[in-house]
Amino acid sequence: MATTIPGSLVNKTKKFFMGMPAPSGYVPGVGRGATGFTTRSDIGPARDPTEMPEAGPVGPTAPGGAPPAKRAKEDDDREAEEMNEANYDEFAGYSGSLFSKDPYDQEDEDADRIYNEVDDRLDERHRERREKKYKELVEKYHKERPKIQQEFSDLKRQLAEVTDDEWQSIPEVGDMRNKAKRNARAEKFTPVPDSVIAMNMNYGSMNTSIDVNSGMSTPFNSGSGILTPGWKTGIQTGTSSSIDLDLVKIGQARNKIMDIKLNQVSDSVTGQTVVDPKGYLTDLQSMIPQHGGDINDVKKARMLLKSVRETNPRHPPAWIASAGLEEAVGKIQTARNLIMEGCEKNKGSEELWLAAIRMHPPELGKSIVANAVRSCPHSVRLWVKASDLESDLKDKKKVLRKALEQIPSSVLLWKAAVELEEPEEARILLTRAVECCRTSTEMWLALARLETYENARKVLNKAREHIPTDRQIWLSAARLEETRGQKDMVDRIVAKALSSLKANQVEVNRDQWLKDAIDAEQAKCPLTCQAIIKNVISLGVEDEDKKTTWLEDAECFEKQNAFACSRAVFSIALSEMPRKKSVWEAAIAFEREHGTIEEHEQILIKATEVVPEVEVYWLMLAKLRFVNKRIDDARNTLKDAFEKHNHQSETIWLAATKIEIETDQFETARTLYAKARSKASSARVWMKNARFEWCLGNLKEAREIIEKAIELYDDYPKMYLVLGQILEQMGDSQAAKNAYTQGIRKCPGVIPLWILLVRLEESNGQIVKARVDLEKARLRNPKNEDLWLESVRFENRVGCPEMAKERMSRALQECDGSGPHGRRAKSIDALKKCEHNPHVLIAAARLFWSERKIKKSREWFLRAVNLDPDNGDAFANYLAFEQIHGKEEDRQKVINKCVLSEPKHGYLWAPIAKDVKNWRKSMEEILLMVAAKITIPT
Repeated sequence: MATTIPGSLVNKTKKFFMGMPAPSGYVPGVGRGATGFTTRSDIGPARDPTEMPEAGPVGPTAPGGAPPAKRAKEDDDREAEEMNEANYDEFAGYSGSLFSKDPYDQEDEDADRIYNEVDDRLDERHRERREKKYKELVEKYHKERPKIQQEFSDLKRQLAEVTDDEWQSIPEVGDMRNKAKRNARAEKFTPVPDSVIAMNMNYGSMNTSIDVNSGMSTPFNSGSGILTPGWKTGIQTGTSSSIDLDLVKIGQARNKIMDIKLNQVSDSVTGQTVVDPKGYLTDLQSMIPQHGGDINDVKKARMLLKSVRETNPRHPPAWIASAGLEEAVGKIQTARNLIMEGCEKNKGSEELWLAAIRMHPPELGKSIVANAVRSCPHSVRLWVKASDLESDLKDKKKVLRKALEQIPSSVLLWKAAVELEEPEEARILLTRAVECCRTSTEMWLALARLETYENARKVLNKAREHIPTDRQIWLSAARLEETRGQKDMVDRIVAKALSSLKANQVEVNRDQWLKDAIDAEQAKCPLTCQAIIKNVISLGVEDEDKKTTWLEDAECFEKQNAFACSRAVFSIALSEMPRKKSVWEAAIAFEREHGTIEEHEQILIKATEVVPEVEVYWLMLAKLRFVNKRIDDARNTLKDAFEKHNHQSETIWLAATKIEIETDQFETARTLYAKARSKASSARVWMKNARFEWCLGNLKEAREIIEKAIELYDDYPKMYLVLGQILEQMGDSQAAKNAYTQGIRKCPGVIPLWILLVRLEESNGQIVKARVDLEKARLRNPKNEDLWLESVRFENRVGCPEMAKERMSRALQECDGSGPHGRRAKSIDALKKCEHNPHVLIAAARLFWSERKIKKSREWFLRAVNLDPDNGDAFANYLAFEQIHGKEEDRQKVINKCVLSEPKHGYLWAPIAKDVKNWRKSMEEILLMVAAKITIPT
């Protein structure tokens, strides 16, 4: 019996189970965790469903043919049989379609269309709510699952503080995959011994040199019969020196010369050389090496330039390039020789002579320039160079006189000659210059400046005849008339200039003329400036665009410190648009900023005369006179507003009472308040009257006035604030609480009433009641940052820091755009959400202040006071900063800006400014008091 040896014993790679059927339930790879998948080969090729045969009896059918009639009949029977009671429902009917076999006609199509329209209409009713709900879900999802870049945004912002050196020190991220294969170990090289190099140096080389004094090394038998290795016998010649001839270099030089000759005739059929000198020299210039460059490049460039010179010796750039090459490599004398040789062969080249003068010392330069002007007598540059080489003033003048004899029409030579002369001699020269250069505006204007008034007029008239298209001559004539006091002539000349230029087909450029107006102002000619603006300001401007364009022009002039130009623009704008309030406000603001007190007062007087119905101009005029200690004039201003123009508004009355209060005329002020209550009764007048009595200490009278006012104006919240504080000062806490409660009942949205009520209850020891009132206030006024801030401060005051933190957390969630709370978060995060909030800007400035970034801190404080000038805290912080890090002028600027802005709000500012003890203090004194309470950030 034969024994079968398993294949695995013969060959390890041949397994014994190969070729055997797989056991049932076997899944390949399941033991190692693999999963099965299906490929296209398992499914077969895709086929169009329309080509698939109908399911039916197995048998051959014609491809593409219609199904047999018997099959159709069976289907009909089957469908008919399905319409039985088993598929019937009392509510929904048959589950199948009763009319699937009927044809689809127009009525069916209309019915489907109507049903679709009804569905769309029903869907449209709830679309907005559905989209809103979807949007809320998306926002909630993004809030619960923020992106990675949002989670690391605070860390990424710190990258801005990384310095350049720290960036450079960060190592590059490398790819560590297959590092051993990609970065193979470097080969190790062992130095070869010198003996091997010397032995192989001459391997396979030929001896290319012959020593003329050497003989042959031949074997020779000596007299003793012994064969010697060889006997070198030198053949004596007529010379005793030995010369080595390098045959390789000789061959290389011969080949190079042959290449040059072939290149010269390569582009010519007849053998004549055709060279593009400009392009060729441009290529050669790039080949000139710098000093210390490769010597081979220098030799190559020198050889090529020599070829150019020999090809076309009458081409000056070739000589200049050759001399420049030698100068670059330090061979100054060779360069001078080349340039002089070029001058001899090209005596009419101005550039060659100038290069030669530059390369030689001044002593030799004079002789060279003498030859140059003889060869090129009409070269202006050579004559100017000759004048520059002279050190003596007389010699300079002599050279320029000779030059003018040769070139009398050169403006440059005339200017150089005139600059060397005294005024009288210069006038004589200019008289001759304008005869030779009749089209030079510069010469005519220079002559007019040196002449007397009468002669200058004649000169300018002649200049206009010869150059009728230059506006500078007309403007010089206008300035001339202004210097002589001929004010009426200035406007006439400018108007005539415009008409003359238009007649000569000269385009009048508005921007160019406005620049001329600025030049006229800088030349101390304000009348010329005003005349230019008067005649040019309307050019090319439509009537509907005049106000906008002119205000922009005035602002542009103001930025360039051309105040006379701005004033002229405002004058024209006010004359053409006297009823435009915005124009008056811009003009008044300009005079307040840049004008004198008299100019500011004049524009206000003019405003009250032209538009007397605008009461704010009367108030501004009265305030200006009052600030400048002109009390009687301020009173008369308000008196005129009362009597002549019947201004009976509360603002005028309150301004009049303020003047009397500031001058300690309390009885007069009390009388004015009484008249104001009767003639211009308003809640503000009653409140100011009550506060006046309160500040004087007349609490009883103040209470009576405010109670009468509440009867008349029970919806004015400040009445309840004043009444409650007066009652608190009188010691009647219950009455004060009733006043606050009554005010809250009338005005539930006034936050200061809630805050004063809570503080009153806190001072009375009713902590729980105060906390309840705060909660009630937050419910009635949701998302109010002041209430949340008061809640946090309240918990801190009563000794509950944990509650304060909880209130702060809730406040940041509910008022995420609040500036005051943003200050307590990271400043950058707060700036993102409320960048236009002054509290955030102040917090950012204090942050930079704590980091001792003085410049940045000053910029952010300035942004804060500019953004909200009504916030006194911004000015106080700014002043406290300047008191430590600024100069006296910087501190004064802050004070002046605060006095001008008159702020009324601020967490620190309001309690001090509204304290009755400080009612007589000035704005500057209040600012200093608030600044003293500012702490230095650390």
